Amino acid sequence: MTQDRTRPDGAAQASLARTARRFRLGLFLPYVLLALIVIAWSAGWFWLRGRAATEIDGWMAREAAAGRTWTCADRSLTGYPFRIELRCNAVTLERSDGRFRLGPSTAVAQVYQPRLVLFESAGPFHVEQGALTGDAAWSKLQGSVHGASEGFTRASLVVDNPNVTVSGADPGPIAVSGQHLEMHARPTPGRFEAEGAVDVSLRLAQAAVPQLDALTGNPAPADLSIDATLTQATILRTGPVPRELERWRQAGGTLDLTALSLAKGAQRVQAKGTLALDDAHRPVGQLDLRAAGVDALVGSVVGQRFGSEKGALVGQLVGGLLGLGRRPEPGESQGESAPLKALPPLKLVNGRVVFSGFPIPNVYLPTLY
Repeated sequence: MTQDRTRPDGAAQASLARTARRFRLGLFLPYVLLALIVIAWSAGWFWLRGRAATEIDGWMAREAAAGRTWTCADRSLTGYPFRIELRCNAVTLERSDGRFRLGPSTAVAQVYQPRLVLFESAGPFHVEQGALTGDAAWSKLQGSVHGASEGFTRASLVVDNPNVTVSGADPGPIAVSGQHLEMHARPTPGRFEAEGAVDVSLRLAQAAVPQLDALTGNPAPADLSIDATLTQATILRTGPVPRELERWRQAGGTLDLTALSLAKGAQRVQAKGTLALDDAHRPVGQLDLRAAGVDALVGSVVGQRFGSEKGALVGQLVGGLLGLGRRPEPGESQGESAPLKALPPLKLVNGRVVFSGFPIPNVYLPTLY
């Protein structure tokens, strides 16, 4: 009987079987590795989620021990697989000097970039501080915080259609609304370590402020921008406002206004200077002013001192001398802005507002705490 040489012998068959098994293993190996990666990533995400929950609970416990009770209603931590997402149906703070409540809010951090936290809130916001009660609402509020090992590198807040009211204030309620608000903060280069200084920038577009309308006699919406440096900002915490302000004052904290600009129709004012708190807890400092189109306001201020008729005349003379109510030159468009002219400095001293060398009648600076 002759051997069929077309069929492999036993050794060859075993080799072919081993090759087939290795081939099948090679087919499934990527899926096995992917499954192991998913399991490891999932375990890591749940560990990070637990770590975040522990950190939140620890911070809230420390705050409660200091007399500040925070509550995150219906708290949830989600975001698998790439985010840690904290959701609260409401955020509340209770402390000895008042309370506040913020509506549904969310904070998100990416697993691969945990020091960048994005947040948003649907609002509204309600605060009670002594005799004052404040409420705020908006159509959209979003913000971000870039954290660092010691503090932060940048924080931003963007609000569309903000609407703020404060009742219980003296001499009357305050109302402010606008089209768009932006706030940014960062440690001041070269001054953060030594002075705890933080740069602050604020922009409010198309603001409606009835109290400002009454003061200026101008119903046009206002555009406000502020660039300032707040020294000793790093000592401020979430404690009662009077205590925090007093710690800031005793540390020599100041608000250095590098650029303040207010445009309201044809009226424009720019200011820079330094403000602080005196021993009686009132604002103190000096602002250097430049303005255009405010001759009527100057006349009103002067009129309070010299009487309405004489004050109006003096105000017109002062406005003319300063060029604050300048008429357009021949050939100049009515829409062109008048140049800014220097005004006498505005001084805040001993609870009074001093303009052009004399205190403004019936204007007193209240104690802030």
